[in-house]
Amino acid sequence: MKVCKFGGTSVASAEQIKKVANIVTSDSLRKIIVVSAPGKRFSDDTKVTDLLIHLAETALRGNDTEIELQEVVNRYRLIAEGLGLNEEIVQVIEKDLRERLAGDENDPILFMDCLKASGEDNNAKLIATYFVHVGLPARYVCPKEAGLLVNQRPERVRALPEGDERLSELRHEPGIIVFPGFFGYTEDGTLRTFNRGGSDITGSILAAATGAELYENFTDVDSVFAANPTIVENPIAITKMTYREMRELAYAGFSVFHDEALMPAFRRSVPVCIKNTNNPDAPGTQIVKERDHSDQPVIGIAADSGFSTLFVDKYLMNQEIGFGRRLLQLFEEEEIPFEHTPSGIDNLSVIIRSEYLTDEKEARIIRRVKDELKADNVHLHSNYSMIVLVGEGMRHTTGLAARAATAIARSGASIQMINQGSSEVSLVFGVLKEDEIKILKELYEEFFQKSTIAL
Repeated sequence: MKVCKFGGTSVASAEQIKKVANIVTSDSLRKIIVVSAPGKRFSDDTKVTDLLIHLAETALRGNDTEIELQEVVNRYRLIAEGLGLNEEIVQVIEKDLRERLAGDENDPILFMDCLKASGEDNNAKLIATYFVHVGLPARYVCPKEAGLLVNQRPERVRALPEGDERLSELRHEPGIIVFPGFFGYTEDGTLRTFNRGGSDITGSILAAATGAELYENFTDVDSVFAANPTIVENPIAITKMTYREMRELAYAGFSVFHDEALMPAFRRSVPVCIKNTNNPDAPGTQIVKERDHSDQPVIGIAADSGFSTLFVDKYLMNQEIGFGRRLLQLFEEEEIPFEHTPSGIDNLSVIIRSEYLTDEKEARIIRRVKDELKADNVHLHSNYSMIVLVGEGMRHTTGLAARAATAIARSGASIQMINQGSSEVSLVFGVLKEDEIKILKELYEEFFQKSTIAL
């Protein structure tokens, strides 16, 4: 049995959904189908999720929502007409949206979650209707009915293992199950959405809970590439990689697969395959527990921008018990997660994502570090990028860091920070945002263009 997830571009139009039906019917093992909300049909298009956010924001402002509502409904209507379905499914979708709009607005976050989740939920209903229309034994299944349990607020939303036993029963259901991605329900019935890439998470949860032999994640590219194809021309395709390698690359900017989605599959050792809805015969990229890494120590290079660094200097810091804990506790109290903490004997840097900062928070953090930790020097800089080399074979390769540093030097840029995790699966270079692209190209040339070894 296989679980298949189809992303937003794969279900954005009637033409794409017909491709999905053909893919499902081509393999009888494809039993559970997880779908996203309709994505972009062309580059300047708007995702249905973005339309729903605008609809929810309009409602929360107390303004009339009819125009925004009809814009969403019409997107589904166009899809339904293109699939040869009657108006009945469109009426079901419109009724559902109106009921959500009439819901409780006292908690704006939960109200927004409810509206956003309708994108996946209603698309799943529409796709299940189309499957039945063309003779497939399919039915829509609601996450609440299936038992996809998530935790309560205010914690970051995550699936609870208590729901796995009920979810496992889906394996024994007859026919094809069409399941909406992106959201689950708390024990008291409150709907909560996962974070970005949430449909990937749903697919992974179902694959793990049902003991699927494979989790196929269909998107709009043939495979995962060794570098961003919008920056590096014709990068090498990766045919096989480990969970840990994909996790590192996804974290560092590879948007093809959400990094959190790997955890359920990893825990149950369910192989994952990234495939292309528009070219389903392409082998795709397999994500597995282990691979032979002897031929290529570095499997991919990723870059992500939007980082800030708090630099703290204090003489004899290394002899002050609890200094690091108190510094990180300060960030905890400000509700800011940290990414890296490179250090020296008298200094420590905390690297965070700039999105968590405001001018007020920046000033308060600097003041608190000076006043509470008695630091000699404190400053915070932004506009950094993190460039990450990833590969399970890196830990067994001599001189790799030197090669990377030499390649960066050839680009004419300087390194602001180096950090290598204890697992030695990744090597991170902090650089100025303005140098990101030229460094990425130089590193790709060093580790891939000088080698003809396929991944």
